[in-house]
Amino acid sequence: MKKPVYLDNHATTPVDPRVLERMLPYFGERFGNAASRSHSFGWEAEKAVELARRRIAALAGATPREIVFTSGATESNNLALKGVMEACRTRGNHLVTMATEHQAVLDPARHLERQGFRVTVLPPEPDGLLSLDRLRAALAPDTILVSVMAANNEIGVLQPVREIGAICRERGVLFHSDAAQAFGKIPLDVERDNIDLLSITAHKLYGPKGVGALYVRRRHPRVPLAAQMDGGGHEAGMRSGTLNVPAIVGFGEACALAGAEMAEESTRIAGLRDRLRERLEAQLDGVAVNGSLERRLPGNLNLSFAGVEGDALLMTLPDLALSTGSACSSATVEPSHVLRALGVGEERARGALRFGLGRWTTADEVDYAAGRIVDAVRKLRALRPQ
Repeated sequence: MKKPVYLDNHATTPVDPRVLERMLPYFGERFGNAASRSHSFGWEAEKAVELARRRIAALAGATPREIVFTSGATESNNLALKGVMEACRTRGNHLVTMATEHQAVLDPARHLERQGFRVTVLPPEPDGLLSLDRLRAALAPDTILVSVMAANNEIGVLQPVREIGAICRERGVLFHSDAAQAFGKIPLDVERDNIDLLSITAHKLYGPKGVGALYVRRRHPRVPLAAQMDGGGHEAGMRSGTLNVPAIVGFGEACALAGAEMAEESTRIAGLRDRLRERLEAQLDGVAVNGSLERRLPGNLNLSFAGVEGDALLMTLPDLALSTGSACSSATVEPSHVLRALGVGEERARGALRFGLGRWTTADEVDYAAGRIVDAVRKLRALRPQ
């Protein structure tokens, strides 16, 4: 068993060797610019990009023309929120989102608020789910957009996106979902789920870093979007810039693999997650699951250990790759904003660890991790003043 054991697949995933193999030629002999329309190097690159676009669209239940390539989910979220609100300013100025969203949604929302838009941030229920009644009550005649993530990056909670989308559709409000963690892990279909904009990224589903996409609905309704990056009119004018052909090729391959293997992989990973939880709960008291256990990503487990700080626990486990929360905010000493929004007390929030199991996690690794954590928690508890 290779150490350290990697259990932080929500932060990023290793590139699947099959994805890397598909990408490599586009770093070498197939180096063309997809926007070069006058010779075979450009034609070859454009053909590869369009194949990837079709593969990504197929996994989302979209059409290829609705996929706009970006640098990742953060850019996609910014383009969705700022682009829609700016484009629809004459119709309304109200955005609704949730307190448990990733900072890549909350920070653009704050930016819009400083620009004069009205933003409502809804709290979750104690299990992390959005109350549909609370959402209905928050919608107003000037509401333009609702943004609710499909799966939370810390607690793995799966929001009822189909029901949220249906409510938005009934009220004539656009629905955006940050699906960085969910895409390729659980079935998503923009038509069935009533989604108008969907942010996705490659590096959470065993593709390369630095490439993502935004699904933008083109029909029923056609979503208006103000570009946030100008300079050449690439991606139908929605996102200018030379396309990252190797990464886009890898993204497409990762989506094709996810579509073919998702069902079997999810079942296996969920079984390992439950194995890990059962071993920890059987040997330790004071273990609490944060967020709904029933509506959860297959590979996610967020646990608090009473009487132990998560940071202190991590320091005793150099052979395990884990985190106390989002990789984007792990440098802060503040408790997780997600756990605080759930109403979790500060001590419990500081004692939380996020486990992210993935494609190459094994039962032996799960058992090893459980044993190491049990030993470390017991030792840290023994050091506490009585």
